[in-house]
Amino acid sequence: MSTSQRIVPHIWFDKEAVQAAEFYVSVFPASQITNKTILRDTPSGDCDVVSFALAGYAFQAISAGPAFKVNPSISFAVNCATAGEVDALWAKLADGGQALMPLDAYPFNPRFGWVQDRFGVSWQLAVSEAETPGKPSITPSLLFVGANCGKAEEAIHFYTAVFQDSAAGHMLRYGPDQAPDQEGTVMHADFVLESQRFAIGDSAWPHEFAFNEAISFIVNCENQAEIDAYWGRLSAVPEAEQCGWLKDRYGLSWQIVPAAMEEMMLTGSPEQIARITQAFLPMKKLDLAIVKRAYEAA
Repeated sequence: MSTSQRIVPHIWFDKEAVQAAEFYVSVFPASQITNKTILRDTPSGDCDVVSFALAGYAFQAISAGPAFKVNPSISFAVNCATAGEVDALWAKLADGGQALMPLDAYPFNPRFGWVQDRFGVSWQLAVSEAETPGKPSITPSLLFVGANCGKAEEAIHFYTAVFQDSAAGHMLRYGPDQAPDQEGTVMHADFVLESQRFAIGDSAWPHEFAFNEAISFIVNCENQAEIDAYWGRLSAVPEAEQCGWLKDRYGLSWQIVPAAMEEMMLTGSPEQIARITQAFLPMKKLDLAIVKRAYEAA
């Protein structure tokens, strides 16, 4: 994983994490799997964990059983330099998947499509003259539905106050004739957290999904003080706190972890990885000192 990317999307699969990662690196240009490991003896049994980068953007995935299923409340917007690049990605991602918005020309973009791939992950593909040919950009996109609908603008202010190197960006609001969406709520907006771009929007249409743990965001922290600070600002559902995971006030899941842990997982022996795993499993908020002691134990 690129250490310059502070926030990393994490995708929970039943058994398909490695298969999905291999598929995605075959779809996107300039992509690679950066690490594979197995977490043993977890509550979900032995779990494959795979880190990978798509067009330079880091992801992580885990095979941890059927407890959570990916849905379109979080999708990944992919901007390409040409319509041909959009079409090529669509052909691969739509194979065995489902079109949520058909690939076509729309008033907001000359070549756009929203697809849920064979593994259930959603991608919004669009053409943008700002992109470099052969180097698409990837942006996590949050859809505020149900009880969250109408709170997208509030969420931008909240998240940009929590994270460093953050700012609100462009915002497009719904007009008076776009029911059921309420005038003034957010049709589409972007914002930056830790120098990374995110997108967000409200939708008042009926949806059969909401945020869950299937897609979460890892926040890599340099020290315990950062872990404590992000945990204190973000955690809003005490019963969801487990193994470094939390849920915020909107139900979005985050993993607040020491950046050093990935290096330990990357370079550690099977015995060291097993000790780290057993050390962090009982924790809610992660304790970096205990994790280090487990790694360094003789």
